[in-house]
Amino acid sequence: MRYEVLEHTADVMIKAHGLTIEECFQNAAFGMMDQIVDASSAEAVVVEEITAEGATLDELLYSFLSEVLFIFDARGLVLSEFDVTIGVGMLKCQARGEKFDAMKHSPRQEIKAVTYHLLQVNEEEPSITVLFDV
Repeated sequence: MRYEVLEHTADVMIKAHGLTIEECFQNAAFGMMDQIVDASSAEAVVVEEITAEGATLDELLYSFLSEVLFIFDARGLVLSEFDVTIGVGMLKCQARGEKFDAMKHSPRQEIKAVTYHLLQVNEEEPSITVLFDV
């Protein structure tokens, strides 16, 4: 399982899983997109280079997911494949997807923002928990 939706009263919270923290970041990005539209329906025809900076893994995650959300909102790209590399204070990602098409991608709900509230990067498990403002 790449991610699961957790109970939350008003917003959307997911927990992303993986064998590594990088895979958890990839699955968190997929999970966020999958809450907005059916991300599995997006073909990998457009490549998008994403970079993020942060002093901690929490800051990197927040910056990365915020950038993925911005790309969807501003450019209309549904990203569905993510190849994440994490270094000291920096994240690089090669993401793939395609232009949003409401008939193909089945819109689900709008995510307004990524939040720091309840955000957790667990390196031991590994997993990521993140709350989105809807």
